[in-house]
Amino acid sequence: MSVNEGSKDRIIRVIAGLIIVVVLAVFLPGAAKWWALIGLVPLITGLTGFCALYTVLGIKTCPMNAKAKKS
Repeated sequence: MSVNEGSKDRIIRVIAGLIIVVVLAVFLPGAAKWWALIGLVPLITGLTGFCALYTVLGIKTCPMNAKAKKS
């Protein structure tokens, strides 16, 4: 599992994940609060720097991987 996300991508994912978790947990009623767990996906991928979907699609936003690939 190598890093395939750039720093901007990771920051956006962490912020978006936190916003999704907090907003859905606060505003959804009762059992619907479980939908807030969807926010964990971008949060975890942003913290780890690895996105499985990027691997499947062959996308890399990490500049380190792009430099290594050119050499």
